[in-house]
Amino acid sequence: MAVVLAPSTKRRSAFHSLTVREVRRLTDDAVEVTLDVPVELQGTYDYLPGQYVALRTTLDIDGEPKEVRRSYSICADPRPGELRVAVKRDLGGVFSTWANESLKPGDTLEAMSPLGQFTPRTTPGDQAVSLVAVAAGSGITPVISIARSMLAAGPNVRFDLVYANKAAMDVMFLEELADLKDRYPSRFAVHHVLSREQRISPLLSGRIDAEKLEKLLASVLPADQVDEWFLCGPFELVQLCRDSLAERGVEAERIRFELFTTGEPARPEGNIGRPVVADESGESYTISFNLDGLKGSVQSPTHARESILNAALRVRPDVPFACAGGVCGTCRAKVVEGTVEMAENYALEPDEVANGFILTCQAHPTSDAVSVDYDA
Repeated sequence: MAVVLAPSTKRRSAFHSLTVREVRRLTDDAVEVTLDVPVELQGTYDYLPGQYVALRTTLDIDGEPKEVRRSYSICADPRPGELRVAVKRDLGGVFSTWANESLKPGDTLEAMSPLGQFTPRTTPGDQAVSLVAVAAGSGITPVISIARSMLAAGPNVRFDLVYANKAAMDVMFLEELADLKDRYPSRFAVHHVLSREQRISPLLSGRIDAEKLEKLLASVLPADQVDEWFLCGPFELVQLCRDSLAERGVEAERIRFELFTTGEPARPEGNIGRPVVADESGESYTISFNLDGLKGSVQSPTHARESILNAALRVRPDVPFACAGGVCGTCRAKVVEGTVEMAENYALEPDEVANGFILTCQAHPTSDAVSVDYDA
């Protein structure tokens, strides 16, 4: 039977400057960026298939230099000495547009240690293992890393991929997917679904809605025979898949998912936190935190409704974060005193929440004093 692996995906978050080795065009709106990892940092950048790295750089925005950071999934199977990420241009995306238009070999980017829990928990055993992924657009990035690694792990692994795009010209890693099919013809199947191009099969034409998903589950993706599911794409698609699988009795523990985050995070701004005006009445929350063994504390005016992350950034700029949207999990910490409420959570597992972990970018105090531990 399959062996369930619980990988260690929490490590100290730290940025290091890495040199760009190659920028390879994938589509008109996407590039693969390869970063060199020096020998002395290879242990720092060990990663599991499906994990991501946060990248940051300083760009000129409206005539002023500003720090910009974004998270991108690693798209290669684990290998020492390099990191490969795919960057798809987002409409209005400052970092993604710059990476697609201006980033070149020899440039440097600051990269955080790999993080993330969108990783396989099933490893091959003596019996057959069936894995299925549903991805859309750049959601293929972590999925192709998982597929490559799991197919190479043993001859009993089968991997099915449903990959949604607008048109054939938008398909990232098209050649790599074809190579996987050639290498594992009986164990890897990819079903390209194109929303704006007519394909021979009606099932593979148009958007993936509830009706189309039910047909896919009934015909090519028998849910009761799948050991683990990987879902990566926009919220609507991921939630549709989760709901459909739940209706078919698939346990939540067998479903791994990761969401897109797009646009510019409104909070925090840069790496110092958005400005907060003091409350003349003096009513404030006391927010304390532990990071890298050092204590910090800040007063947060009750009227400001700022997140714990934003408050912490105002007194310590190296507090870890990436998306600031409740998606990536970089700002994870454990509540050790007081109470909070989270606005969104797309990154933490239920058992983590039950054990007191929060996303500080989404957490707001509900008690006079709150203390969190980033090192937990």
